[in-house]
Amino acid sequence: MKNNPLRKRVGAMLVATGVLSRGLTLQTFTEYGYEITPEQYLILSILVEHGELYQRQISELTYKDRPNVSRIINILEDKGLVKRINDSNGRQINKIIVTDKGRNLRETIHPVIVDIRKSITKGISKKELEDCILILEKMLENIKDKVKLQI
Repeated sequence: MKNNPLRKRVGAMLVATGVLSRGLTLQTFTEYGYEITPEQYLILSILVEHGELYQRQISELTYKDRPNVSRIINILEDKGLVKRINDSNGRQINKIIVTDKGRNLRETIHPVIVDIRKSITKGISKKELEDCILILEKMLENIKDKVKLQI
């Protein structure tokens, strides 16, 4: 990796880190027999932490477009991990909630996610992680209003 010409390019490093982190998570989920993807887990976890949410809110929290979030919710619903409840405002708007099965799966997987995070951040001090998050938050602020997502 040290001779990689992309090493000093922030965007390339962010993409590489994201791709490899997702790959490690997917590989670990497969080893444990979890029939869920990292993206599905993310949405399940957000719902456990925030309670019932509208699809639009999930899109905003994950920076994923509506069609992608809708597809993931459909898969989670087919697996019995979430369900849609009608928000009876006379419109076709549903809130998404976690089922007991979904909550149990999230609680089962969460310690594995913590171990993956520890593995990824091994050798990085708490201060370095805090600095990294602060820098990434600033970068996010600099670009989020410039990108038009279907959220």
